[in-house]
Amino acid sequence: MSRSAQSVPSPAGETPKTVRALAPDDLARVVEIDRGAAGASRRGFFEKRLAAAERAPKAYIGLGFIENGRIEGFVMAQMLDGEFGGREPVAVLDAIAVSPDSRGHGGAHALMTALEQVARRRGARELRTQTLWSDQPLARFLSAAGFALGHRLVLERPCGMIAGEVATGETEQDETKDYSRDRIAIRSLTKDDLHVLAGVDRRVTGEDHARYYERKLDEALRLSGVRVSLVAQYRDTPAGFIMARVDYGEFGETSAEAVMDTLAVDPEFAGRQVGATMMRQLLANLQTLRVERIRTELAWDRFELLAFLKSLGFRPSQRLSLTRAL
Repeated sequence: MSRSAQSVPSPAGETPKTVRALAPDDLARVVEIDRGAAGASRRGFFEKRLAAAERAPKAYIGLGFIENGRIEGFVMAQMLDGEFGGREPVAVLDAIAVSPDSRGHGGAHALMTALEQVARRRGARELRTQTLWSDQPLARFLSAAGFALGHRLVLERPCGMIAGEVATGETEQDETKDYSRDRIAIRSLTKDDLHVLAGVDRRVTGEDHARYYERKLDEALRLSGVRVSLVAQYRDTPAGFIMARVDYGEFGETSAEAVMDTLAVDPEFAGRQVGATMMRQLLANLQTLRVERIRTELAWDRFELLAFLKSLGFRPSQRLSLTRAL
């Protein structure tokens, strides 16, 4: 990754400040700064993110604020193009922090300005992030940085059974046959499944998101703390997939939580409970791993998908989806 730096305007007499790209050997300092802000170490998240940025530099953005020759702040983001059928590239802000000694020195502003410039050069016209509604300091900072409530919803549900829910096969089926019992096989995602992901998505969206799925496959197999992404097969034919991950680090998380990035069912198998069967298996796997919650984010007007997730117990999260135009 390039180490080229850009200067940050400084008053006369002050030590010049710069912003430059982060590299793997910046890990210890990034973790130190973040621990001071979050109160807990998220070393695993940052280690994986910096390594991923080395492998796919156009897919990730990591910048450091340099003051007196030392990193005193950082920002991390990723580029998305294709989640839940998205059609435009967007930049997603995952983490930002400045060391206590450098707060008030313009570091956060410099990092955000540099992030916006890099994201624009990569084609993004929107910057997204999330925050808990109760995190007032972060909410104030993001508001001052130009963020506003976005037109996306953050949904979540427990991984365990919820009131009124029953496991597959515990109730009599009505006129709709339960295909999940004898025809749908669920297996773990593998490195050879790129053609499955891209093919099903192409039949759903009519567009080619192969590059997006190539990166998401890498994340699912190499970056997630636990591999939980699944593929559904109907009589040995790929019928759908769920891409999910278990880790912590995004948006200030300091405990393990599952995140579902994408769910897709081939239109040929619509109405055959493929999506519900995959979700039930995913939740069962997560419960075995002692992961308590799963969350996802999608546009407010994806009514069919919203209705499907609602039927599976997803409800609005305490997190807010924020956005700003670039």
